[in-house]
Amino acid sequence: MVISSAFWGASFIFTKGLFLSEEAITPNIILTGRMLIATAITMPLLALTGKLERIKREHIKYFLLLAFTEPFLYSICETGGVQLVSGSLASIIVATIPLFIPFGMALVYKERLRVRAVVGVMLSLMGIALMSLNDDFSFTADPKGLLLLGGAVLIAVFYTLTLVKILDHYRPMTITAWQNCIGLFYFLPLMLMTDGHRLPMLSYSLPMWGMLAFLGVFCSTVAYMFFNVGMKHLGATAGSVYNNIIPVFSLLLALAIGQEKLSWLKVAGMAVVLVGLTIAQKKNGAAKQ
Repeated sequence: MVISSAFWGASFIFTKGLFLSEEAITPNIILTGRMLIATAITMPLLALTGKLERIKREHIKYFLLLAFTEPFLYSICETGGVQLVSGSLASIIVATIPLFIPFGMALVYKERLRVRAVVGVMLSLMGIALMSLNDDFSFTADPKGLLLLGGAVLIAVFYTLTLVKILDHYRPMTITAWQNCIGLFYFLPLMLMTDGHRLPMLSYSLPMWGMLAFLGVFCSTVAYMFFNVGMKHLGATAGSVYNNIIPVFSLLLALAIGQEKLSWLKVAGMAVVLVGLTIAQKKNGAAKQ
C-alpha cells in the first residue's frame, strides 16, 4: 500500500508536468495514452506467462462497472482537476477518500465502524488541511478544479465498494489488467471524438513519452496491482487509510523538482498525517490479536 501510494503521489506531479510541457495535450489524451501503454504491457505479459484469467460470466458486470468508475470516470475528474490546481493540492483532496470508505462499507456491507479508524482518518484530514494552506493561512484554488477532484473522491469510494465483490475470485494482476483494457475502450472513442484534432500538435518528444510511460506502467498498472493486494489482506477500511500518505509523496517530489516550496505548515501537516495513519492501523493489529 505504501508503494502504491508513492506511485500515485508521483502521478499528480508527472501529470502536471505533461500539462506544463505540452500546450496541446488534454486530460483525455493523457488518459488514453496511459491505458494504451498499460494494456500493451500487461495483457501480452499475462498471456505469455499463462496467468491471464478469463472473466466469469457472472462477474462481467462488475468488471465493466469497475473500469467505468476507475480508470474512466475517476481519471477524467482527477486529471481535469490537476489541470486546474497544483499537483500537491490535488493529491491532498484525493487523500480524503478514506474518510468516506468506512461509512460506505458500513452502509453497503454492514461492516462495523471502528473508533480508531475514524479517529485516525479525521486526524489525518487535519494534517491534510494544514498542508493545503499557504504560509499566511490563506487558501486559493480554482472552484472547478476542486469540484472535479471532489467528484473523483466519491467515484473512488464507489470503485472500492465494487472491488470488494471480486477481490477473492481473481489475482490482483488480473483485475488490474482487465480494468485497464476495458478502460482503454472507454477512453479511445471519447478522445478521438473530442481531442483527435490535437494529436498532430503534440511534440512526441522523449520527455513526453517518458512521463506517459511512467503513468501507464507504474501508476496505472503496478500501483493498482499492489493496491489490490493490500486491499485483499488489510480490508477496504484499513487499506484505504494509506491514501492519506499520497500527498506526502506528492509534496516531497514537488519539492525535489522545484514545483513547491517547503513551509512549516507543510512539515507539520505531514507529521499529523503520519500520526493519523499510525492510529488507524493500530486498530487493525489489535483486531488480529
